[in-house]
Amino acid sequence: MRNDSMQRPVRGVKLPSLVFCVALLAVWLPAGGQAQVNSGSDGSDGPFNPTTNTVINMADHPTGIYQYTSVNISSGVTVSFIPNANNTPIVWLVQSNCVIAGTVTVPGGCPFWINNYAIGGTGGPGGWGGGSGGAYPSPGQGPGGSMACSTNLPSGGSFGSQGQSPGPWAAAGAVYGNSFLVPILGGSGGGGYNNGSTHGGGGGGGGGGGAILIAASSSIQLNGSIYATGGCGVNGGGGGSGGGVRVVATSFTGSGLINANGGDGGGGGSNSGGQGRIRIDAYQSTFGGTFQGVVSQGFQPIILPTTGVGAQLTISSIGGVAVSPSPSGILTVPDAVISAQQANPIPVVVNCANIPLNTAITISVRPASGASVTAVGHNTTGTQASSTATVLINIPRGGGIIWATAATGS
Repeated sequence: MRNDSMQRPVRGVKLPSLVFCVALLAVWLPAGGQAQVNSGSDGSDGPFNPTTNTVINMADHPTGIYQYTSVNISSGVTVSFIPNANNTPIVWLVQSNCVIAGTVTVPGGCPFWINNYAIGGTGGPGGWGGGSGGAYPSPGQGPGGSMACSTNLPSGGSFGSQGQSPGPWAAAGAVYGNSFLVPILGGSGGGGYNNGSTHGGGGGGGGGGGAILIAASSSIQLNGSIYATGGCGVNGGGGGSGGGVRVVATSFTGSGLINANGGDGGGGGSNSGGQGRIRIDAYQSTFGGTFQGVVSQGFQPIILPTTGVGAQLTISSIGGVAVSPSPSGILTVPDAVISAQQANPIPVVVNCANIPLNTAITISVRPASGASVTAVGHNTTGTQASSTATVLINIPRGGGIIWATAATGS
């Protein structure tokens, strides 16, 4: 009997009015039932089944969250967006299946001209704008926005990777966000450029690509395309970085395209935007299409973390084997390998942050096949700010997924 490998995306925080934390990882065990994602959709926006090109004005959804029963975008149909006043990312929560045979697009914009001034391109929904040109050029907006330059070309915006820098005078913006895309973020703008003009003229930076999260309780099938590309720079302006695309589903299939590339710079290929981020969270993924961006895949179940709440769970070890604080969650690259000599029950150590002492911590194991098992322990060591729970559980042999949850009314 072998307990070959255990992998785990340990991850924290999903908090409504009561504190609910999750720490997840994948594990190697025997075979069994299929797990199910819960998108959390209440279905209040009904089905979304466009058959002609559709522009969604997000003004009536100030949070950017859409609660669909199902989504079916036909081949040849393009869905685009007008950002709301808060410029939020787009979140589609789907009760059942999501089929995208057409195109969903949330790109950053290219600059436009007003009275001979190049105005920086707008960011896609959830993204940031580019810098404007002229006598006093402005930097690209966002955490990865690039600086403006008056006599030399600026850099492209950054996100998942840094924008191109044409020289030491123009440092690119910082890489930001995380591989899990929690929270979902968009791209940053490229810098503006003067090009020696004393008034007007100059080059504008491209806007950062937008951000979209699609979570479906059943399947997501993508045979079409999702674009979150950065906007182009003009007349020397920097390109905007690519945006963010996250897919969460029980199964992810298809042969389509997710493109989060940065926009071309206006400096002859020397200052294009950096790549955006793509994250795929699915129990089963047979997607055979193309990704263009910085890609991460696994299964991390938190869809919408609650803002400003710091409760967190992290599975730190299983059977004495330390687990990375940033586990991959991919069975083919296990986060921890447990010795075949390790006997059940196996101790799972969970680190807790901002959770009251003596809270029930539940460890769940879902084998690749076979029945799931659970065990409960309590965080009895430490303080509310930082505590530890050790839970003993009989773990099946083989591969699968293991996670921790905690709930408290306080």
